[in-house]
Amino acid sequence: MDFELTEDQRAFADTARAFAEAEFAPHAAHWDAEAIFPREAIAKAGELGFCGLYAPENAGGLALPRLDATLVFEELAAVDPSTTAFITIHNMATWMLGTWATDAVRGEWGEALTSGQKLASYCLTEPGAGSDAASLKTRAELVGNEYVINGSKAFISGAGSTDVLVLMARTGDAQSGAAGISAFAVPAHAEGVSYGKKEEKMGWNSQPTRVINFDNVRIPAANLLGNEGEGFKIAMKGLDGGRINIATCSVGAAQGALKQAQSYMHERKQFGKAIASFQALQFKLADMATELVAARQMVRLAASKLDAGARDASTYCAMAKRFATDAGFNVCNEALQLHGGYGYIREYPLERLMRDSRVHQILEGTNEIMRVIIARRMLEGMRRM
Repeated sequence: MDFELTEDQRAFADTARAFAEAEFAPHAAHWDAEAIFPREAIAKAGELGFCGLYAPENAGGLALPRLDATLVFEELAAVDPSTTAFITIHNMATWMLGTWATDAVRGEWGEALTSGQKLASYCLTEPGAGSDAASLKTRAELVGNEYVINGSKAFISGAGSTDVLVLMARTGDAQSGAAGISAFAVPAHAEGVSYGKKEEKMGWNSQPTRVINFDNVRIPAANLLGNEGEGFKIAMKGLDGGRINIATCSVGAAQGALKQAQSYMHERKQFGKAIASFQALQFKLADMATELVAARQMVRLAASKLDAGARDASTYCAMAKRFATDAGFNVCNEALQLHGGYGYIREYPLERLMRDSRVHQILEGTNEIMRVIIARRMLEGMRRM
């Protein structure tokens, strides 16, 4: 296995780092404090291809490997995990639409989404269906040449500020489970779509989160993604990449926090010398760096598995998500601790990095569910990982 990046991969990372420093760094704290959704900055990211990194080329995407996409997301998240996390969700939804939509729907939305001019939300979670996603109740009934949709979704990133919803809804009967779920592309402002209040959150304040309600929403039958009954499979394929994406955001946040801690340890003096000279704090920094590198390599391994179509890719995506989001939050927390009281005030970015990274342990499947996925794989024929 070659751990060295290619020249092209380094160029992607360098471009993303420069973009983040120019377009995110001066504004990230303000976006967080004022709960501003920076559509203009996201559109600028789209101009560089960052809104369609692994979407297919026939949808206007770059069709990059997932590994290459992690390099971009990590650099962006080192500055602003919240905005970057939305960009990763948009990439996931855009890939799903670009891969499974009809030619007509792909033509309508593809290039608008991959360019960042239009934005997408991913709609799976419901008020009563979180970890048990296969129990969702939102229904889509085929009436003539239209689907009529009724139900609601919860905790939807970008809701109310995006343009298209990649929606999972039940087309089978109430007992059909995962096999009765289908996927759809729904215009975000179609008649009958309404939005709840913008949630006040601990972090991720640069992206809105709302409940979405569907009241007899009519969409053309051609807006079905794939075939009826394939929605849960499509959703899980999306989430394999989504778990890598959110794990990468944690790695990025940790890298940003570690960079802050390194600088601060040289600047801060106590007892007549820089705190960088205290061995106990050196050991803490060493542990943070080690955890960060381990998380990064696990994420890249999972991305490589997904790119290769490995049979155990889903398990490795779950492992990477569990480990990297826990490790990333811990690194941010330790970096804050190294700053002492200064880490707790908003003049420094540590408290924002920590708040933004905390939710990564919950979404795209909680880390408890990741453990379930991993354990099931291990116990099937006593598999060796």
